[in-house]
Amino acid sequence: MRIFEYYLQQFLNFLRDFLLGYGYFAMYYALAITFIYFLIFALSIRHTSPLQRGIRYNRIQKLSGSEHLPPVSLLVPAFNEELTIKENVRSLLALNYPEYEVIVVNDGSNDDTTRIMIEEFQLQEIQPFVAKPIKTEKVRGYYHNPEYPNLFFIDKENGGKADSLNAGINLSRHSLISTIDADSLLEKDALTRIARVYMENPEETVAVGGNVRIVNSCTVEDGIVKKIRFPQKVWPALQNVEYIKAFLGGRIGWSAINGLIIVSGAFGVFQKDKVIAVGGYRGGYPGEDMNIVIKLHRYCLENKIPYHVAFCPDAVCWTQAPDTYRILSSQRKRWGRGNLKNMVEEGFHMIFRPRYKVFGLLTLPYNVLFETLNPYFRLSGLIAMLGYWLLNMADWKTVVVFMLVNFFSCFILSLGALFIEEKAFNRYPKLSDLHKMMLYSVLMFFGYRQVGVLWRLMGHIDFFRNNNTWGTMVRTNFNK
Repeated sequence: MRIFEYYLQQFLNFLRDFLLGYGYFAMYYALAITFIYFLIFALSIRHTSPLQRGIRYNRIQKLSGSEHLPPVSLLVPAFNEELTIKENVRSLLALNYPEYEVIVVNDGSNDDTTRIMIEEFQLQEIQPFVAKPIKTEKVRGYYHNPEYPNLFFIDKENGGKADSLNAGINLSRHSLISTIDADSLLEKDALTRIARVYMENPEETVAVGGNVRIVNSCTVEDGIVKKIRFPQKVWPALQNVEYIKAFLGGRIGWSAINGLIIVSGAFGVFQKDKVIAVGGYRGGYPGEDMNIVIKLHRYCLENKIPYHVAFCPDAVCWTQAPDTYRILSSQRKRWGRGNLKNMVEEGFHMIFRPRYKVFGLLTLPYNVLFETLNPYFRLSGLIAMLGYWLLNMADWKTVVVFMLVNFFSCFILSLGALFIEEKAFNRYPKLSDLHKMMLYSVLMFFGYRQVGVLWRLMGHIDFFRNNNTWGTMVRTNFNK
């Protein structure tokens, strides 16, 4: 009995020492992530005023008709998009931009996407000359209507979103390509605004990301967002404040130090020759938008090519956000799987290597430690908290103080993103919408962020099970 008590006491001592050491690690981890968050946020705030001066409407209005704007090929991958494809294409055809083409790529849809496109725009099959620098699945046909001279439609066998983008690149005629999701709508001057950022440094700007906003509950007519409303349903509302924090509070700052790791697949512009040089979009990656940016960073750094991956917060793309738990969980599990896959297969050998500069020394370590591994630290932290309580190593006051500090630091960042939104963009003119955004900035800490950790963990499980399915995505009409 004494031997048992001895070993039990030794185990408890070891457990206390371990939990004490973990507590210091957790404290430094929390301090590090908070410091980086506020550093990036400070950079975002610092660049808000110059952005505000540079995006004044009268300058964009003069630029929209300029012959100096570079021509762009808009690539629209579409899989089972019968409910949104018509509005999407009409919004693209109505852009205030002098020279561009719209290439819709049907990725073997099993709904009426093809029929709707052909009937709505009276398309006829053509035999164009197509360069094929990137291998894709078999193309079944190319379609065009001279009445819509800048619209082309590709019908191909299913190969995934990356394969569709590569097929669009093969057909494209212009040196700049832009990726647009088929469930998204561009504002009329969005392409002009993103081109303005590219034209500031066309030699070095290899990619420019646009700003993605939630279209749920907004009024859409003929592919144009006529009236902006804050989402009425809970899930889209939570995603709305999450997007504002990520895009305005984060990507502006990361772009300022050339450390941006992702250009949203919903709307971004790229130099086509650089995309082809890195082999195009890689299939089998649910995070193909992150993958292409990582490859561009690596290609330019390894070949000593001056470059910049920029972000244009006033070039707005409106996208449908999942409005049910099932669809949102499917999306977030896919994002988690894609993030882990990219870190393991693309980013791992670049981490902490000076030749990769800011991207290798800050962006990738940050992503691995505070994004990819964050769910495991959160889960282990919860278990450690339970251990502290069981072993009487911490009282409830300490736990409450720790949780409050974490909450208020994150909430301040959310308020900062709302400040940038109101100061520079003011897309939600109603005071009630601002109040709702502040409310949901609080509510997201009570359940939403916690279930997000679960979704990411489940995405990692899918990765280790080699599950490459896209997941469930259900579209609705834009006005629903």
